[in-house]
Amino acid sequence: MEEEKRFSRQLLGKTVVSKTGKRFGEVGDMIFETRSGELIHLILANPTAYTEKLELEKDKEGSILIPFSAVIAIGDFLVIAEEDII
Repeated sequence: MEEEKRFSRQLLGKTVVSKTGKRFGEVGDMIFETRSGELIHLILANPTAYTEKLELEKDKEGSILIPFSAVIAIGDFLVIAEEDII
């Protein structure tokens, strides 16, 4: 469990890009399923103008949510499959 927490913290602040290289913003926070600890959504910080134009799911505060299931690679960037979120 401790390893998962450390992994989660490493995601914060990473730039989120699509596999075609479009920038979406950065990982600002994460939403977990409380019982299982499964990562459900990434909350986008500093969304780009491109991201603002997309009709993406938002939380009550108006922050853009990216389903964690759309993440296809994690390295220097968090790469998402854009077709999985639109």
